[in-house]
Amino acid sequence: MVLKLQLQLFKFGPIPNHIAFILDGNRRYAKQRNITEGTGYRAGFFAVMSMLKYCYELGVKYITIYALSIDNFRRRPEEIQYLMDLMLEKVEGLLKQESVVNEYGVRIHFVGNLKLLDEPVRVAAEKAMQATANNTKINLLICVAYTSTDELVHAVQASCQEKWNEIQEVNANQSQNAEITEEKLELDHIIKLVDIERHTYMGLTPDPDILIRTSGATRLSNFLLWQTTNCLLYSPKVLFPEIGLRHLVWAVLNFQRLYPHLEKEKKQF
Repeated sequence: MVLKLQLQLFKFGPIPNHIAFILDGNRRYAKQRNITEGTGYRAGFFAVMSMLKYCYELGVKYITIYALSIDNFRRRPEEIQYLMDLMLEKVEGLLKQESVVNEYGVRIHFVGNLKLLDEPVRVAAEKAMQATANNTKINLLICVAYTSTDELVHAVQASCQEKWNEIQEVNANQSQNAEITEEKLELDHIIKLVDIERHTYMGLTPDPDILIRTSGATRLSNFLLWQTTNCLLYSPKVLFPEIGLRHLVWAVLNFQRLYPHLEKEKKQF
């Protein structure tokens, strides 16, 4: 109740619609405390649940977390397998958090090149998405096997394929419609910005208003490069398992303070 009252105060100002997190520092957290990496990642999972709860109380509709980069697949085979096992454990753990998912009406989306995941992990991800498909209060997007460059390559390829299919269909029907001109065909089949954006992995959400990267790092690490043009960046020095309400509050306060400027910048695009 006290938490709800505290967070209600922020609703007098604009509330971010979408907050994204780069979960930086789980392994360093484990190393500093002389605990296993798995324990460090589990601590990070509980931090995600806390951020989900706070964002729900604030009225944030979308939360995105950067859980696993495609770059992680360049590591040693045994380490990659460890990451897959850990991912499976976390996905299954997320499904077991039925009180959290159901109480807050969380819809889960897994975003990225899911073909790169081991089959058990991919099946668990699909199960989580199906199990929460009817939840509408808050969306949790989990980026796995993801990088922005891969996302853009995928979007361009999908857009090209879509246009090619349209051309094939028009050519098949052209004899039945003599009014179709070459000029009209060219205009209809040019790939536009809206086509690329529709085929991005993140096309199902609005762009993030705030991107939080823990551990004090200020680089984006190939995450949401397309979507963060007018996004407020915040880099607290804490490692991700240490992130707390005060860090989220600080990010939201900065967003509210800069909101007029951010909105003005958006209108210029």
